[in-house]
Amino acid sequence: MRGRPSRTPQASSRPAPLPSSSYRGPERRRFVNRSWPLPAFVAWAACWLVFAITRELGAPAAPAFVAAGAVGAALSLLGATPWRRVFIGCGFPLSFAASGAAGSIPAWAWLLPLALLAFVYPWRTWRDAPLFPTPRDALAGMARCVPLDASARMLDGGCGLGAGLIELRREYPDAVLEGIEWSRPLAAWCAARCRFAQVRRGDLWAADWSPYALVYLFQRPETMARAAAKAERELRDGAWLASLEFEIATLVPQHVLDGAAGRRVWLYRAPFRHTTA
Repeated sequence: MRGRPSRTPQASSRPAPLPSSSYRGPERRRFVNRSWPLPAFVAWAACWLVFAITRELGAPAAPAFVAAGAVGAALSLLGATPWRRVFIGCGFPLSFAASGAAGSIPAWAWLLPLALLAFVYPWRTWRDAPLFPTPRDALAGMARCVPLDASARMLDGGCGLGAGLIELRREYPDAVLEGIEWSRPLAAWCAARCRFAQVRRGDLWAADWSPYALVYLFQRPETMARAAAKAERELRDGAWLASLEFEIATLVPQHVLDGAAGRRVWLYRAPFRHTTA
């Protein structure tokens, strides 16, 4: 049987409830998820509206099609899963073809919406976690469990649109926060949104984790073994690896924090302790 330490009162305690306005961000995301496929229909209608307005303004069919496809690619961010994002992003081109209007635009215009999707979501991001935003207050209480120097350096690996960086800042307002994201558009968006952090485009698996006092991940179960191996190689003694929702089966956590919406944060400290069979 695999051993697991009991939770300390600190780790299991919850912060005082916040005003209802503090939950608007997660509530919006939950509404989008619960109302599926309504977001797809809204996105497709928006694409057709952009196409119609652009044509009404006198633009040729091809530029109007590309403009509408770009809107679809942007709205694909509403999707909660990779396939939902594809469904949203490809809906307008497919419905355009089904309408019988495909002959009015050149073949090259069809490639642009797909190219935009590939630009926003490169293949490498699909092998990790394409876009898993950290819920508000998911890391509440981490600073009590993991007290660090005020100017500690922290990394959000795969920072996406910056939700994780925002939550880390709530817990560690004076820390030196950094984010790394493979998708260029998401990295640019995150950098604009999180001006308090140093955000760069790059590969979290190729980056050196040794300078950081804490590395935060919200990945997938399939990548946790890789994260554990990298952390063991690179994190210095006393540094922390924090994983939202997904446990590392081979390591014993120092703390297990109950976060918002029933999500757990698994906190591991180097040198790591291994589970026993």
